[in-house]
Amino acid sequence: MLDVGRHPNIKLLAYSELEKLTGEAGNFTATVRKKVRYVEEDKCTGCGACREVCPTPVVDLYNEGHAQRKAIYSWFAQGIPSTHTIDPDHCRVLTGKKCGVCQKKCQAGAINFEQKETVLELSVGAVVVATGYDVFDPSRIPEYRYKEIDNVVTAMEFERFLSASGPTEGHVYRPSDRKVKAEIAELENKVKKSLKSLEKFEKDHGMTSAEFYAAHENGGLNLTEALEKDRDKWVERYAAHLENETPLLALKEKARGFSSAKKLAFIQCVGSRDLRFYPFCSGYCCMHAIKEAIISHEHDNDTHSVIFGMDIRAVGKGFEEYKIRGGNNSNIVYRRSRVAEITKDADERPVVIYEDTKEQKVKKEAFDLVILATACGPVKGAERIAQTLNVEMDRFGFFKTDPANPLDTTRAGVFVCGCAHSPMDIPESVAQASSAAARAVQAVMKKNDKKAS
Repeated sequence: MLDVGRHPNIKLLAYSELEKLTGEAGNFTATVRKKVRYVEEDKCTGCGACREVCPTPVVDLYNEGHAQRKAIYSWFAQGIPSTHTIDPDHCRVLTGKKCGVCQKKCQAGAINFEQKETVLELSVGAVVVATGYDVFDPSRIPEYRYKEIDNVVTAMEFERFLSASGPTEGHVYRPSDRKVKAEIAELENKVKKSLKSLEKFEKDHGMTSAEFYAAHENGGLNLTEALEKDRDKWVERYAAHLENETPLLALKEKARGFSSAKKLAFIQCVGSRDLRFYPFCSGYCCMHAIKEAIISHEHDNDTHSVIFGMDIRAVGKGFEEYKIRGGNNSNIVYRRSRVAEITKDADERPVVIYEDTKEQKVKKEAFDLVILATACGPVKGAERIAQTLNVEMDRFGFFKTDPANPLDTTRAGVFVCGCAHSPMDIPESVAQASSAAARAVQAVMKKNDKKAS
């Protein structure tokens, strides 16, 4: 990505949208709307000082909702360009409130709340569509209880857990445990504040709040004039303190038994190879699950993974060997099965109920964490993009291509690659991208040759 940002022959229009494409192959006019960042790209250095002082926390979608970002943010650290963007739906200034601390903090003077959208017209010879994909929403399969059971997550969420820059800094903590720890942190703040409010009483009357409250409850309190004056307020504040301290102690006791998730279940084909949703195979999920299971074992040698699936499709070069190595060296068990339902036990552990299709028996097994390998589907908004480009889509919602020329859409000069074409993994997407770029060059050169002749 850094090479793209620095390349003299590449003009990067990030945070922009194609609105119209007119003309023909070799001579298109593309109308592009450049969205408002409220941060001037040519001034922003990406230092992050603005982000540090921003007072508004927002759910971080890059971390799949398991962390928070600020109202001014960069999507991820390695993004190009390395500029920040202000979220207009959450920024205090842009929602009519007083703030502007980011603008005061920015030494480069890059924050511009008056910035407007701009529309560009570009002369281009060819177009390559590389829109990526969207993952299937597993809550559409109610029997898997995604979002109902905390410790049932998607493969994308688990990917962020394994990342050192992710919400758990590479540790595989159960979401239910993290929720308890968040409650502990919240209660600790409340207890800290309540203790501070009790300090004056303790100092004035020479006893701890616990001693005072015990004497008050037992009727053995020696009342002085000053103590009688403060008694009711002291009792009220200490009772409020106990309302936070009691559950805090209980949660801390519960948290003592927490550790990283060691028994993992990967459920394949969630939404794919399923006539209710996507009848096709997503292509990369099997190897992705194996990779995640291997990395989990590298993080903790006690990790044991079970991959539930109809079969394992390891079709690339070296993939079968990788699968076998995972089974031999990384405590991975491949279980040919069909998962019927996920429930949970008293310890918040997901229980997978499945049919072992090899033994033809219904079984169930509890895990620390269940990871759903969600299907790869067409990107949201693909239909609108197809209309803008005046190209057709196939019956699954991907861009339709010529069977004889699989990168060519139904409009000359418009090409497609990666998951805009169909589900595929990264190496195949990269190979297709190179091919699509070559086809685009051919289209431009063909037009130039016609002009020359």
